[in-house]
Amino acid sequence: MLAKVEVCGIQRDVDLTLVGAVDEQGQPRLGQWVLVHVGFAMSVINEAEARDTLEALQNMFDVEPDVGALLYGEER
Repeated sequence: MLAKVEVCGIQRDVDLTLVGAVDEQGQPRLGQWVLVHVGFAMSVINEAEARDTLEALQNMFDVEPDVGALLYGEER
């Protein structure tokens, strides 16, 4: 199952196969944070983990602009 996610203002389709389309209560993952790698949601994370990850990627981007593809995709 694919879901639409937004990362730094860019929307992408992400495969939820590895984390499941619904949570433990059977509710859709709408509004939940996921760690995404090469188009797959690898794990469900909390908001603090998501913000820490985005901050770390931004800090890496400040030093190595090629990291921007992880944050902003090819659109940037």
